[in-house]
Amino acid sequence: MSGRARLALCAAAATLMAACALLPLVDPATWFFQAAFLLAVQTGVGAAARRVPLARPLTILVQALVTLLLATLLFAREQAIAGLLPGPDVFRYFGVLLEAGSEDVSQYSIPAPLSDGIRLMLVGGVLVIGLAVDALAVTFRSAAPAGLPLLALYSVAAGLSDGGAGWVWFLLAAAGYLVLLLAEGRDRLSQWGRVFGGGPRAPAAESSGGAVAPIRTGRRIGAVALGIALVVPLALPALDGGLLDGTGTGVGSGTGGGGTISAVNPVVSLRNSLNVDEDREVMSYRTNSEETQDLYLRIVALDEFDGTAWKPAKRRIEDVPGSFPTPPGLGGDVQRTEIQTRISAAKSYGQDWLPMPYPATQVDISGRWRYEPVGRTLVGDHGQTTRDLDYTVKSLIVQPTAEQLSNAPQAPAALRREFTEVPDSLPPVVANTAREITAGSANNYERAVKLQDWFAAEGGFTYDTEVQVGTGSQAIARFLREKEGFCVHFSFAMASMARTLGIPARVAVGFTPGSPKADGTMSVGLRDAHAWPELYFEGVGWTRFEPTPNRGSVPEYTRPDTPGTTLPDPAAPSSSASAAPSAEPSASESCTAEQQRLEQSCTSESPQAAFGATDNGRPWFLILALTLGGLAVVAVPLLPMLWRMRTRLVRLGAHGRTEADAAAATLAAWQEVTDTAWDFGIAPDESQTPRKAAARIVRIGHLDPEAAASVHRVADAVEQVLYAPRPRPTAGLADDVRRMTEGLRTTVNRGTRLRALFAPRSAVRVAWAMSEGWISLKARAAARWTAVVRRPSGQSSGG
Repeated sequence: MSGRARLALCAAAATLMAACALLPLVDPATWFFQAAFLLAVQTGVGAAARRVPLARPLTILVQALVTLLLATLLFAREQAIAGLLPGPDVFRYFGVLLEAGSEDVSQYSIPAPLSDGIRLMLVGGVLVIGLAVDALAVTFRSAAPAGLPLLALYSVAAGLSDGGAGWVWFLLAAAGYLVLLLAEGRDRLSQWGRVFGGGPRAPAAESSGGAVAPIRTGRRIGAVALGIALVVPLALPALDGGLLDGTGTGVGSGTGGGGTISAVNPVVSLRNSLNVDEDREVMSYRTNSEETQDLYLRIVALDEFDGTAWKPAKRRIEDVPGSFPTPPGLGGDVQRTEIQTRISAAKSYGQDWLPMPYPATQVDISGRWRYEPVGRTLVGDHGQTTRDLDYTVKSLIVQPTAEQLSNAPQAPAALRREFTEVPDSLPPVVANTAREITAGSANNYERAVKLQDWFAAEGGFTYDTEVQVGTGSQAIARFLREKEGFCVHFSFAMASMARTLGIPARVAVGFTPGSPKADGTMSVGLRDAHAWPELYFEGVGWTRFEPTPNRGSVPEYTRPDTPGTTLPDPAAPSSSASAAPSAEPSASESCTAEQQRLEQSCTSESPQAAFGATDNGRPWFLILALTLGGLAVVAVPLLPMLWRMRTRLVRLGAHGRTEADAAAATLAAWQEVTDTAWDFGIAPDESQTPRKAAARIVRIGHLDPEAAASVHRVADAVEQVLYAPRPRPTAGLADDVRRMTEGLRTTVNRGTRLRALFAPRSAVRVAWAMSEGWISLKARAAARWTAVVRRPSGQSSGG
């Protein structure tokens, strides 16, 4: 097997080893075998094209066309011309599949089922990466840059996976890249012939080739470098406690940051959850409280607002205490009742944050959980989720009176400063509307009730789950203008307006109380997902408000004492609640295996937390496309430099030992001399003899004696080849060229050196070669056409 063929196999293997990181994302993994087969065909086509040989761009084009034909045969045979040739219908169908795959990615949790759309994304992505790696490492003989597409492929998978076995996939991808580098090094080293050592070799060693010792050294260096890359970060200090601080733990589905919350924003797909065709149970609970209409199951508080998104602030966390401290701001004169709630999460519900009634005072739970004291929330540690979890929560039902809220003193300065902050990008209409609505209010309580009343009844708003969440700082202003939205819009807008009025505010996300069942438990489904604002009143603490019309229940303490209020009756059950207990089994019991993987049909995470946030983040194929586009933007300006490096390597590399090979090596060295001088600003003059051209380079380039002698030696060697009856091979020409290059580099300024490196003038030869190739191709085509046209007349005259 030739060195080029071996390198091509290593490139394909490296791509597949990096693609293994995608295996945990989808079940079943049959797509991997399809991708491996198509990648093998793609690699074989490239090897055949290089043996013809075709020009490098044509080699890549042929590989891409064959890959497109195979993808058409696999995914869009019915839409293809003659079942194979891709036409407009095929590309339209590919677009439909990719759109369907994008929807599947946003709807399914990991591992997702292997739909046609997801299969096209996976297989197509691996083939695109494989083509890029093959082109860089094999066609252009530069394996090092091939690590960029491999890194892109691994990064997409690492960003979407849970991270439990991420180090395994990293090792696999790194090993593939290392094998690729070693294969390229061995291929280059073999071109120099046998390596001579200091002592005699055994016959077996000699027969195995002279590159054994350097290859072993390269393997050792690569293994040591990989080990250092894995071990050294563990010994480095990290911010905020880091991975190795005293707690020794991280938080969330990733590795976390020990003493801080680093779990991803848990607010995902609320609009889709509310629009599912069939509601699914995500948890059930039993409580000793007689009143459940206000028993919201709170997941997390979003207390940081940057103008485009509400999100949880990054805060310190600690071990779960036996008993939680008294809720902040809650005074001793406010009526409260402690209740106990037993909660059972469905097997399909995997949430990083723990749903609990607020404010919780004690939690009895198993597993790895951490406590965040400001939000009084529990977050999973190192992949811990609520999946199939049973736990007991003791919490308080706080029942302040309207008088207590009206007479609440000003909040502490530190709390007020943090929770009334609004960004400069917030449109002025938000604050102006808040002041207009609350004009004439005597205190913050009256302002809060007026805001709630305006959103829920008096402002003319319509509850509509089909409205997009919106993006950017103008999203709230657009909601206030169009007056259509769902709980995300209402809660975010009220919290923002309250902050402009100086009322500390944040947004809570979780679930409304749910629906009663025949066995006395309460069932919480996808459609119970909800978001609501919490406002702070000193002496009472964080207090729930309900601005969303027809959702949840309006708190008793926000009902005006005067008759004729337009607010909904707080005694009315949640809109998602059933009028009668349900005797049907829970939804999780009737879910199929595939439905249980469907995040929005059998499981739910907390609501969409930001006008600027997206559902489940961007699809991985879009991330992959953006990554490849970014790599292309970076790589295209570097193509002249890469071509020049490759050309120099070929010209100065090892050649054969015959007289013809020696002559070719000498001419290649001279070509490199003239091109290098051209790169540094000395244009070639084809009318001069090699000796005069060398003197011109020495004179214009101001070369030192050693570099000048090197140029003249190359010129003398060229004249030997051109004019001597039996030219003698000249040794050391490559070293002479390198000495001349170094001499030119030391005599020019930095700008000239940079241009010679990144924008070499001699790279124009690529355009010349393409032009000559095109002219030659047209000439051959014209000659063949003439022969075909004239053949019939010739045959008739001969008959």
